[in-house]
Amino acid sequence: MTNILGVNAWHGDSAACLVRDGVLVAAAEEERFRRIKHWAGFPSEAIRYCLAAGKIGIADVDHVAINRNPKANLAHKLAFTLRQRPDWRFVLDRLRHGQRWASLGTEIARSFPGGGFRGQVHQVEHHLAHMASAFLVSPFEEAVCVSVDGSGDFATASWGLGRGSHIDVAARVPFPHSLGIFYEALTQYIGFPNYGDEYKVMGLAPYGTPRYLSALSEVLRSQSDGSFRLNLRYFRHHAERRAFEWRDCAPSSDRLFSEALEELLGPKREPSEPLEQRHKDIASSIQCAFEEAFFTLLDRAYQRYQVSDLVLSGGCAFNSVANGKVYERTKFRRCYIQAAAGDAGGALGAAMQVWHGLGVHRRAAPMEHAFWGPEFTDSEIESAIDEALAGHADRAIYVRRAGSEDELCQEVAAAIASGKVVGWFQGRMEWGPRALGNRSIVCDPRRGDMKDILNRKIKRRESFRPFAPSVLRDAVPQWFETDDDVPFMMQVFRIRAERRSQIPAVTHVDGTGRLQTVTRAANPRYHRLIECFRDISGVPMVLNTSFNENEPVVCAPREALDCFLRTRMDLLAIGNFLLVRQEESAPGARPDAAAAALPL
Repeated sequence: MTNILGVNAWHGDSAACLVRDGVLVAAAEEERFRRIKHWAGFPSEAIRYCLAAGKIGIADVDHVAINRNPKANLAHKLAFTLRQRPDWRFVLDRLRHGQRWASLGTEIARSFPGGGFRGQVHQVEHHLAHMASAFLVSPFEEAVCVSVDGSGDFATASWGLGRGSHIDVAARVPFPHSLGIFYEALTQYIGFPNYGDEYKVMGLAPYGTPRYLSALSEVLRSQSDGSFRLNLRYFRHHAERRAFEWRDCAPSSDRLFSEALEELLGPKREPSEPLEQRHKDIASSIQCAFEEAFFTLLDRAYQRYQVSDLVLSGGCAFNSVANGKVYERTKFRRCYIQAAAGDAGGALGAAMQVWHGLGVHRRAAPMEHAFWGPEFTDSEIESAIDEALAGHADRAIYVRRAGSEDELCQEVAAAIASGKVVGWFQGRMEWGPRALGNRSIVCDPRRGDMKDILNRKIKRRESFRPFAPSVLRDAVPQWFETDDDVPFMMQVFRIRAERRSQIPAVTHVDGTGRLQTVTRAANPRYHRLIECFRDISGVPMVLNTSFNENEPVVCAPREALDCFLRTRMDLLAIGNFLLVRQEESAPGARPDAAAAALPL
């Protein structure tokens, strides 16, 4: 038996996973345990969880794989230093980070004192780890592999061909020319400064027209070989020290764009300033410029290999709008994107790459679900309810235990159909940033006012950001202009025109929706819930958003209960228990015997 621990450390979305004999056992992001978004240190708590899930200690780990290799792309690093002569602090930062990744074994021993760690440490080049995270858990025996992100190991994109258990890397785009940095810099320019705010630009883009696309062609240019180049006069990341600070282990970065960008596009928007049509038009232009470069790369990769299956990875693989256009704008016919496509997923890719590098045959089954995180027993949940409600004796909370799964799903489906906002906490936590039916808030997609209700009661997010639907897999072609499997909510597709008025809460302004397909095999309880809602409403989907309130997605029962109690959520289905605010329950409702011992 071979245990491999995969790690993404000292970078945004720190994470760990455990792979045993080529089979994924557990995976989680550190932010879920630390309760700080995009936590960027060493993932000690995620490692502890993975070891516990695998019922092993640190001494039982044979190999540790990290998704960084400071020795990779040395020629590019040297050429850049000689050509650009960057700020000496920039060079020192790079050297210091390289030393951190090289000290992984020491950090593990320090974090698990007396544990007897003696595993072999492997450093896997960043983009190879990304591609492995997608291809080696995909359903494809052969596929074009593409990784695009901000930067990693002095490269910003890479592509090649995966076949069997091997990935042949054909090309890379060297730092500082980065599609991810382009998008991040322009995201900052529009007034969204936080790490990971790029999704806001995607949500805003359909409200504008790309009238700045010509100007942005001066900023980002595609090359004939599929690569891309930035006009570096509009950026700062290549010449100055990029302050990538970890405040309480939350990543943040200095401004990436230069004053020249403001000369080109006009003054930047401050976060406190209102969004004007100009900003919406710039957002539309950013998305269009990104897509032009992205699809040029994919076209050249297809021409090289003539293989119709594609796997995408890296932070840019979270651009679900572009992902949904792959079939329209390229010759690829199948596309797989792993649930944690960004840097967290690099932990999985590094572990899988090491496993297959040991000379074994590919054994991993395709990753068809994302439920690799912690789960909790009914006893643990009941104790958490007891403890949480003991501190809220002034609140009338009706608690009962469902007699069966079907009873639970039918009652929750009825509450959704009546307009209630429901917390849904079930099974193992999701791997990756999306809530996919185990740590979700679910609502009625038919209500045109549901976005406002959600934002008023819980989410408090920008009005232009859409909510997504979870759809029974068999019903997808009747509602969307696709018949694709999209289990991880990674692609946006057009909703059929005749259906849009029926589901306004999940239909974006441009007639699209970020699709999640749900099968009974992958998530039987969530599938049953949606079936029950369909039986009531005739609509085979629910609105699904993450179970959180401006924090990482909830992990443990106490966090779900805290979120329920401090917001205006109507009902919480946690394991087999139902919690309802007394004023929202049916007239005359009383706790049943199973819940009598719980505080009311």
